[in-house]
Amino acid sequence: MGSINKILLENILPAHVAEHYLINSKISDELYHECYRSVAVMFASIPNYKEFYDETDINKQGLECLRLLNEIICDFDKLLSKPKFSCVEKIKTIGSTYMAAAGLQPGKEENDSEGDRTRAQHNLVSLLEFAIALMSLLDQINRESFQRFRLRVGINHGPVIAGVVGAQKPQYDIWSNTVNVASRMDSCGITGRIQVTEETARILMDCGYECECRGLVKVKGKGNLTTYLVKTQFDKFDEDVPSRL
Repeated sequence: MGSINKILLENILPAHVAEHYLINSKISDELYHECYRSVAVMFASIPNYKEFYDETDINKQGLECLRLLNEIICDFDKLLSKPKFSCVEKIKTIGSTYMAAAGLQPGKEENDSEGDRTRAQHNLVSLLEFAIALMSLLDQINRESFQRFRLRVGINHGPVIAGVVGAQKPQYDIWSNTVNVASRMDSCGITGRIQVTEETARILMDCGYECECRGLVKVKGKGNLTTYLVKTQFDKFDEDVPSRL
């Protein structure tokens, strides 16, 4: 029974959070939470999935559309088992948007001597490579299913607070301005591109990635922010983007 409980918990919570609840099996009103100084956060959405979804007889009232989305998300999840993405944690899916973060490892910040910038570099590079892997996988799914889905990705980094809320169907989630801005980087981004904040772009460029300055972008609730687009092999359409920094 203990093994079954462990499997069930690790399917809905990160491994370290599941372990916390298994060790502290007694019911407690104490809120589980962790604070982190530097976490990379990603939102990756499929904007044209809404156009694809159709509740007609041929699609069994939308069932076939949902089946394909489930296959896409399950394939995305499988990437997390690769060693190179060991620091990446899936947070949740919201409709056709996939949310993940890198750096949610309790104790790492206190127990090592790496600076915040070095840690930010590692988390950002891991999450960016994960985003590129998602794009590659979706491109493969498109060829197999004769679709034209494209990802729109937003990434940001900074401090977050993580915790579990709810007694029935508990949900592990992260909160902070870092998360809000990452979400906005997606929602005001460009389909097929990875949009990041200026500070995030500078760190990625220090790591050897090419980023193009998009300029000032009106971001809901944040005013005008200078954003950047990361260059990848999936930039299929030329955009009117100012020259690289």
